[in-house]
Amino acid sequence: MVSLKTGKQKTASLLFVLLIASIIYFSSVFSPPSLMDDTDAVEAQIGRNMLTSGDYVTARLDGVVYLEKTPLSWWLMDIFYKIFGFRDWAARLATALSAIALVWLTAAFANWAFGKLPGFYAGLVMATCVGLWLFTRILIPDVMLVFVIALAMWAFLRVFDEEEKHQATWAWLFYASLGLGLMLKSLIGVVFPIAAAMLFLLFTRQLFSWATWKRMRPISGTLIVLLIAAPWHILATLRNPPYFAWTLKSMPGHFHGFLWFFFINEQLLRFLNMRYPRDYDTVPRVWFWLFHLIWLFPWSVYLAAVARLSFKPQDRAGRTRLLALCWIGFILVFFTFSTTQEYYSMPAYTAFALLLGCAMAEEGVWVRRGTLALSIVSGIAALACFSILFAVRHVPTPGDITAALSVHPNAYKLSLGHMEDLTIDSFAYLRLPLTLAGIGFLLGSVAAIRIKKVDSSFRSYLAAALMMVIFFQAARLAMIRFDPLLSSRDFARVILSSPPGEIILDHNYYWFSSVPFYTDRPVLLLNGRWQNLEYGSNAPNTPDVFIDDNRLKRMWFDSQRYYLIARADQLPRFDQLFGSNGFKIMARTGVKVLLTNMH
Repeated sequence: MVSLKTGKQKTASLLFVLLIASIIYFSSVFSPPSLMDDTDAVEAQIGRNMLTSGDYVTARLDGVVYLEKTPLSWWLMDIFYKIFGFRDWAARLATALSAIALVWLTAAFANWAFGKLPGFYAGLVMATCVGLWLFTRILIPDVMLVFVIALAMWAFLRVFDEEEKHQATWAWLFYASLGLGLMLKSLIGVVFPIAAAMLFLLFTRQLFSWATWKRMRPISGTLIVLLIAAPWHILATLRNPPYFAWTLKSMPGHFHGFLWFFFINEQLLRFLNMRYPRDYDTVPRVWFWLFHLIWLFPWSVYLAAVARLSFKPQDRAGRTRLLALCWIGFILVFFTFSTTQEYYSMPAYTAFALLLGCAMAEEGVWVRRGTLALSIVSGIAALACFSILFAVRHVPTPGDITAALSVHPNAYKLSLGHMEDLTIDSFAYLRLPLTLAGIGFLLGSVAAIRIKKVDSSFRSYLAAALMMVIFFQAARLAMIRFDPLLSSRDFARVILSSPPGEIILDHNYYWFSSVPFYTDRPVLLLNGRWQNLEYGSNAPNTPDVFIDDNRLKRMWFDSQRYYLIARADQLPRFDQLFGSNGFKIMARTGVKVLLTNMH
């Protein structure tokens, strides 16, 4: 077993983990790939709107109030906008830095609980697992939430550690983390850490002890939470009346203000799958659990070794393992009874990394079996990559990848719905990413076989990490090839190089949301009172950005130039509306078209 004993070795191990994380996440900041349509560009645009308007309380999208989310991630984004300007890579910096900070926090947490080597392994797990990289490709605040929940859990344990000299400071840090969690993802930022802590106290028979609550300082702690989170919630309520609405009915055409929408519709009714608009789908429960074998890959091969660990709270390590188990268990069970997306379990990733890092340092027969399994899985993945390359060796690649994709719009309510669009021919456009991924998997497979040599587990782990660094670079290259499908930036380029005109988005802002970001222009929304903008469209003083077909037809034939972006399957509708000679197709990519009324 490798031992990190000297101070230089300990520092070098942490720096190595941070280097791996920096290579992975900083290399993913720059464009291309462009900001994607849907949530990615929407989040970037809301951050820009806040900075340009000076209104840091009420989020707006195309001037329409957007009351779904808390603003802390946008505030952080605005710091980088202020420094670097409104660039897509600036929008991504807060997410990338949060991921790197999370890797450091995970390593430091495990180091404190288990020792330097488990800390190194836990950091390596967090830096290179598939899930964290995959779900930070979109500008959602979840990685920041994962960070503050992990910080809360570490602070909680330190409050009850007999060797800790600053228990009060850690207790207040626990509550500060809860307040930040509220400002990042609302109630789950408080519910998850408190529930995990309560379960831990129950299992350790401390829940009903006066000494427990004396240490936790709930009164001063609650004041800290309120100090951080209450001002924004109060201001958002006051600025977006009515203040109260006594109804559980969520339906179109109604506006009940911020407080009802944010807490009743977005929290309670979403959990009960009664939220309106129903702009999301849910992952089947079995798949939600099984997908963690992918999200934690390549380290999920060591999950069986975790079961061999002791969870008895007899020492710091045992208490940490027990808390991690409560942490994982509550989150997974919570979403088993709620609607869920693939990334909803991200707050449990740190707990998984802690347990995996501990099990990997223990080594043993199940670790060796896991390494053998990793060798086999990586070898199969390498074989699949090279087999696909062979199968598409003669397939031509005209145009862009959208020419070879299928279309499954019903799947797009899931985060990874576009994966269903892949066809065998589409892999011909991915020859370079496939080659790079195949090399990475082959390297990982060959290195993992060497399990009988001295310190081989340590080297196998490093080889697996290197495999994932290579794989993530291959995946980034693949995302660049998917740019015409996932982003509408090409349309923005065409519009910016054409004479000035007003932009119209058909039906759903989210489908083409990268266009307003990259053109930096307001847009009109054709039949756009839909999904995420439907509620805000009913608010008082909503700007006149929503138009219908009749109004469009009147506008289309006047002297003003318009650019209309729509899905290609709507062309027959526009033929009927304008006549076959009433518009010009300026650009077309995959399922999207750009039209103009000026020939």
